[in-house]
Amino acid sequence: MPPASAAPRLFIPYAARVSGAQAIHPGYGFLSENAAFAERVEAAGLVWIGPPSASIRTMGDKVAAKRAMRAAGVPCVPGPDGPLPSEPEAILAVAREIGWPVIVKAAGGGGGRGMRIVPRESDLLQALQLTREEARRAFGNPEVYIEKFLVHPRHVEIQVLCDAHGAAVWLGSRDCSLQRRHQKVLEESPAPGINPALLAEIGERCVQACRQIGYRGVGTFEFLFENGAFYFIEMNTRLQVEHTVTEMTTGIDLVQQQLRVARGEPLALAQQDIASHGHALECRINAEDPASFVPAPGRVTAWSVPGGFGVRVDTHVQAGYRVPPYYDSMIAKLIVHGASRAEALARMRQALAEMRVEGIQTNIPLHQAILDDTAFGRGGVDIHHLERLLDARAPRPTP
Repeated sequence: MPPASAAPRLFIPYAARVSGAQAIHPGYGFLSENAAFAERVEAAGLVWIGPPSASIRTMGDKVAAKRAMRAAGVPCVPGPDGPLPSEPEAILAVAREIGWPVIVKAAGGGGGRGMRIVPRESDLLQALQLTREEARRAFGNPEVYIEKFLVHPRHVEIQVLCDAHGAAVWLGSRDCSLQRRHQKVLEESPAPGINPALLAEIGERCVQACRQIGYRGVGTFEFLFENGAFYFIEMNTRLQVEHTVTEMTTGIDLVQQQLRVARGEPLALAQQDIASHGHALECRINAEDPASFVPAPGRVTAWSVPGGFGVRVDTHVQAGYRVPPYYDSMIAKLIVHGASRAEALARMRQALAEMRVEGIQTNIPLHQAILDDTAFGRGGVDIHHLERLLDARAPRPTP
């Protein structure tokens, strides 16, 4: 253990030194987007497997990120990319110019927290006050901003990969519109029903933005997509939970690429080498009640996962494992690949039917209901579709 006088912030580098580690991979939790943590790792003489701390800091502040993206020609959601004025009437004037409804967001937010939809002018000032306080408590940064609230958008992502020598490529698209309370439930690649030429145009803009900010490693540009147009909302400066569907469609191991870039190697991939083949889906398997979504910790008494061609399971769980109540409820990621979206859907239905988890509740029945939904089967549903589906399935009180 470090001496009692040592600052707690030095503990993680100390543990890495004791273990003989040469580098730290931060996974895809909040530490992976913590610029101060990245700086401490580098200051300890360890390799940080991620982008430079300056990039994390710029893109972690959504106001600064929006400003950087506009400078790079990436289309953004309508709204100012500077701090809000202090006078209430001036704030209201900004919102009127954007047009109702608007959404209030925490500049340092993430994970679906620090956001409020404001449908009318009379609600704005209170929403700002509540969001500022939530942002201060959750993220240590009370700054908020406002932008246009798009009513029926899809959530579409562009995956990028950059080295430290100025090379950058984009690796296709993902659709992450199946969400509950801004938390992703199911993801797929490529995003269905979007013109490939439009995707290529937006992918190239993302790559150009990476070059302008000196980005390194993997990253994800998140967009709202509505009426044939892309609107940037944020960049995740880390590996995404759903990176698996990109790996399945491109054949590129993103974690391996992270390690190679962190070693200082130039990219061995050019844009013309990258193609998306077939279709992939990922279901996040959570330990939770599939109806109420209450976490369901406990001991797993039986655990059997599907296998075979085109099926992948990422998990740390086995029979006898005890799911703790302290962390995120995700216990596995079930991923399938097919030659077409229809084949991938059929393969996922079969994989879910074969997955056996006993001793705890999981959201497998929810995924099965999603796959049986006609609108989802057609592809291209918006970010509110899952909550509408859940509302329709909810039992109605007896009169």
